[in-house]
Amino acid sequence: QVQLVESGGGSVQAGGSLRLSCAASGYTYSTGCMGWFRQAPGKEREGVASIYSVGITRYSDSVKGRFTISKDNAKNTLYLQMNSLKPEDTAMYYCAAHPTLACIARVPASGVFRYWGQGTQVTVSS
Repeated sequence: QVQLVESGGGSVQAGGSLRLSCAASGYTYSTGCMGWFRQAPGKEREGVASIYSVGITRYSDSVKGRFTISKDNAKNTLYLQMNSLKPEDTAMYYCAAHPTLACIARVPASGVFRYWGQGTQVTVSS
């Protein structure tokens, strides 16, 4: 049984930083595609960043240059380092994974991911 568990969310002021983690059990980050998504109240779920097993990363335009996705295969943990946070980054953040998806061109749509975490809230105040 696959479980993805996010942590690291919280409340910060604009300009601050947070690092989200997503620990996996029953799944290995050494294969497939992993991603971070976010959803603000009343808005659709948005792809933020993705990383392919070989290390290829992609970002949405809204976070490019501020967020960094990475993974530690030995710890089976996915990360999202978020710097220069803005109030518009406020949302529930989710990690997602698919064991055979090759995400090379862009952050894939949320519908193609097989496994999801429960989410962690990020709130950025101005």
